[in-house]
Amino acid sequence: MDFEALKDWFTLENIMSLIQEYRALGPIPGILLVVLEAFLPFLPLFIFVMANANAFGLWLGFLYSWLGACLGALLVFMLIRKYGQKRIFIFLSKHPKVRKLMYWVERHGFGPLFLLLCFPFTPSAIVNIVAGLSKIRTAQYMLAVCIGKMVMIFTMSFIGYDIRSLITQPYRTVLVLIIILILWFVGKRIEGRMNKTIENDHNEGIDRNKEKEKRRNFNEN
Repeated sequence: MDFEALKDWFTLENIMSLIQEYRALGPIPGILLVVLEAFLPFLPLFIFVMANANAFGLWLGFLYSWLGACLGALLVFMLIRKYGQKRIFIFLSKHPKVRKLMYWVERHGFGPLFLLLCFPFTPSAIVNIVAGLSKIRTAQYMLAVCIGKMVMIFTMSFIGYDIRSLITQPYRTVLVLIIILILWFVGKRIEGRMNKTIENDHNEGIDRNKEKEKRRNFNEN
């Protein structure tokens, strides 16, 4: 089976059949398919999310797809964070465009990452790799991933589960936009508290070091 034939196999009907075939394993196949997409971004995430929504229902399907997306992003991020400076990946961190993206991620933190990860067509694999190579904190990145992926996966699940409602019931589309704004606001508040806590810890560490230095100088004199 060549690459094109492999891509053509990933249809909604085939994925639904695969999930039904391994129904005894519960949600594991649906979750693993979404995790796999984080490592192989050419796979059709939208099809996987639609299949989960149709196989398990809107809410459970959304939950399983969201868990898979977050887990996949975390695994890629941690692998790159751990092995990013090895010879196999070192060329990535030295590429001018990658370095530019790394600095951008480090400077802007949660907000832009959240918005990027909300959109279904954002190349999440590239975002995960760049974030792993950057100095962004793991907790900060995963906050953006979990909330951003929540919006993206819910939107995909909602569309895949009942696409006609977007036209016949436009208030649902408005509701999705309101949820995005609320989640963005909550995420920014959480990030602000995280940054404040880290800054306080840093300042306390500096004060402790100064106090130790004073005591050492006093004892020496």
